[in-house]
Amino acid sequence: MDLGLAGARVVVTGASRGIGRAIAEAFAAEGADLAVCARSPEPLREAADALRSAGAAVVEQALDVADARSLRAFVDRAAAELGGVDVLVSNVSGGSAATPDQWERGFGTDVMPFVRLAEYAEPHLAASARGGSIVLISSTSALHAAAPPSGPKAYGAVKAALNHHAAALGRTLPAKGIRVNTVSPGPIEFEGGGWARRRENDPGFYEDVRARIPYGRLGRPEEVARAVVFLASPAAAYVTGANLVVDGGFVDRV
Repeated sequence: MDLGLAGARVVVTGASRGIGRAIAEAFAAEGADLAVCARSPEPLREAADALRSAGAAVVEQALDVADARSLRAFVDRAAAELGGVDVLVSNVSGGSAATPDQWERGFGTDVMPFVRLAEYAEPHLAASARGGSIVLISSTSALHAAAPPSGPKAYGAVKAALNHHAAALGRTLPAKGIRVNTVSPGPIEFEGGGWARRRENDPGFYEDVRARIPYGRLGRPEEVARAVVFLASPAAAYVTGANLVVDGGFVDRV
């Protein structure tokens, strides 16, 4: 199937590793050009160079998405240098650590960056001749209260709030030619990621979670990326306000 993404202008946040990098690579494989950002300059530069080697035009910028001014400047720069924005993928998370400031940090690093990204990108997406598309990367932690995470931690509640906001945008922005959807990964494993660390440091917990996944293994970043690319593409032109769960059957729900 031709997803119709050749020449698309795509913004991906948190694109230096893991799911975010896999998403950027999947768009590049479809012929899209990219604007990517992440907090750490060196991993971001490595990812951007790999995308250029794949033939994509790439705008890169190291920034903290909690910095509203820097975030707006990045979106505006992406639109200026790519000639517009057709797709926005918000893939940033403050993590699930149960720190004393977890609620404030979750609001500042998860909720507000997505709220601002959608606001900053809206005029560019509305001007897209292809039709604009926003995809939020959430988590199955928003859909259940069992581990992971377990207990009243901020991570799942923050992701649930993001799901609600994305669904509301998915009903209001189509009038401006913009679709909004969510992809919720289950446990995803990659080298250097949280689940790889749990496999080494807490094998009992890792095995308990793995055993609850009907596929018998954790997911891979590229499996999430393919779902994102489909939802963002013209192939899903009549889909908005949806939450596509990519978890190998981990969450037990109808």
